[in-house]
Amino acid sequence: MHRMASEIRIGIIGGTGLEETLLGGVDPQGAKSIVCDTPFGRPSSPIITGCCGDVSIALLSRHGEGHLLNPAAIPYRANIYALKSLGCTHIVAFGAAGSLRQEIAPGDLVICDQLIDRTAGRERTFFEHAAVHVEFAEPFCPVMRRWLVAAAAKLGGVTIHCSGTYVCMEGPSFSTRAESNMHRQWGGDLIGMTALPEARLAREAEIAYALVALPTDYDCWRRRDDSVDEASLLTEIIANLTKATESSIELLSAALHNVGLLGDEPSPAHDALRLAIWSDKSKIQRGEIDRLRVLWGRYFDS
Repeated sequence: MHRMASEIRIGIIGGTGLEETLLGGVDPQGAKSIVCDTPFGRPSSPIITGCCGDVSIALLSRHGEGHLLNPAAIPYRANIYALKSLGCTHIVAFGAAGSLRQEIAPGDLVICDQLIDRTAGRERTFFEHAAVHVEFAEPFCPVMRRWLVAAAAKLGGVTIHCSGTYVCMEGPSFSTRAESNMHRQWGGDLIGMTALPEARLAREAEIAYALVALPTDYDCWRRRDDSVDEASLLTEIIANLTKATESSIELLSAALHNVGLLGDEPSPAHDALRLAIWSDKSKIQRGEIDRLRVLWGRYFDS
């Protein structure tokens, strides 16, 4: 289905250290701050809506104002539901991560293509009273990934990796060295704490979703020089995050100025529920259908 630019609204989720810089860097025209209520409570922060050129956008701070929400405490369901209710068709998410590969240097950007889930105890579905099974073999929208890769090709002086497997751990503590080496053996390229259940919920909401990871350091698999004290290490990590954040703003700006690909090619995510509702629809309580109408209403109205 071809979408006009006016029909596309891109949600932008900023993560660790990105909130003010990323949201300020985009500087949407006609910006409004919206406080949303959802069946899952309020999202992490008010959502800033506006336009970047001809593109409608909605900006959300994942960890909330003042970065008070640790990864397990983020209201992922409220965040995605709120973006869906505001008409978002696509989400570009950004998040700091540790590098599990020598060739992925701190300060680079990675357009992720795969996920490994090591979280536990997080609410991972909207549909608690029905059997809904979305396809998730490709967790990140291939159309959005091509769109971001095309934008990356136009940038100079920025090292961008066009694929990478993100391991999402529970946290909030970091990995042991044994775990870090295990993640490398599994094929992980990055380690972080926030991509899930965020990406899975976006799929349930039929929103195309892409993740740009910002490596800030090599995870503990790579032993650091003992002569480097912790204060210096933290300074280095912050510098890497600042560099990656600046690069992510360049990437996002370049992508937002060319959304033609997103309009020309439909995302598989936009029909994710078409064959995913396995329950007998006539048996699902009307109150539950109405409570989640923003997500699945079109499958009950025919």
